[in-house]
Amino acid sequence: MIRLAIDFGSSETKIYMAGCGAVLTEATCIAVEEYTENGVKGLNVKAYGDKARALSGRAALNTHIVNPVFEGDIVHENLAACLLEYFLEKVEVTKRRAKRTEIMFILPCGSPQELRAKYKKMAEECAISGVYFTYTPFAAVLGHNVAVSESTPVFSLDIGYGITNMAAFSQAGLISGINVNLGGGNIDVHIIDEFAENRNLKIGALTAERIKNTVGSLLDDDNKMTVAEGRDVKSGAPASLAVNSSQVYDIIVTYVDKILEYVSLVLSKLPAEVSSAVMRGGIYLSGGLMKMDGLAEYIRDKLGIPVNMPEEPRLAAVIGAGTILSSDKLTDALAFE
Repeated sequence: MIRLAIDFGSSETKIYMAGCGAVLTEATCIAVEEYTENGVKGLNVKAYGDKARALSGRAALNTHIVNPVFEGDIVHENLAACLLEYFLEKVEVTKRRAKRTEIMFILPCGSPQELRAKYKKMAEECAISGVYFTYTPFAAVLGHNVAVSESTPVFSLDIGYGITNMAAFSQAGLISGINVNLGGGNIDVHIIDEFAENRNLKIGALTAERIKNTVGSLLDDDNKMTVAEGRDVKSGAPASLAVNSSQVYDIIVTYVDKILEYVSLVLSKLPAEVSSAVMRGGIYLSGGLMKMDGLAEYIRDKLGIPVNMPEEPRLAAVIGAGTILSSDKLTDALAFE
């Protein structure tokens, strides 16, 4: 039996294979070409994953880059199924082997039953034999390689591209948690708008993300620099300008502070015993944005609570889901159908 954990994220899909570890990290997007034949409109897939993402801003007029997952929800079910099949084939899970494959999908905290139904339908179209689920906070904390018991609650904060999950839980289950539609993607959009409105430079999504990832920082004295290339808003001519950390600091802080407001709200409603356990153990951080310099320290100082960082914050959830897969006890406690 092949057992996979899959984090089908808004920006990236990560796959963990039991016995092998993390085997795939690729963009959750697909390039489709619109066409009309005999008066009937249709779609033709041009590229998947990273190859599709590379076409962003460069594709032909009738080709569109589609993200089938938006803010934790599957918004294009047919395209999502096509993309999942492509990813499975990349990790050598063909249609024939899919019949001997079980998948644990990682869901946003408190996601509705309708989302599970979408995942089950998508897996069925790929001929997967068994489907299970776990919540992002459960998986993310276990990705820190820490033991979770029934008597010691832990708190998870996972900041992804399109959604942020936060929850307190123990091995007995969820105590309190929510997901909010805030993440790294909001920062990218704000950077695009800021450069167009105040710096007269039109940039694309890939450039905005690169700026965030290369010079984005919450260290007061950080002064990393890069060059942003795009076009002049007024003339349309190619243009470029230098960007340093201080010029995107306020944008990043705006969204981090919004997220921490929700974290504070969840923390304030925890039972006293759970709250004291969180203060002792600290908050377990994960998600792609956590790679940003100074972010963990900013969260610690803003909340006044210790924080814990895994070696690979971007992969913590899928690694943790793999840990759940490998333990019948954890599967019984933290997974569901």
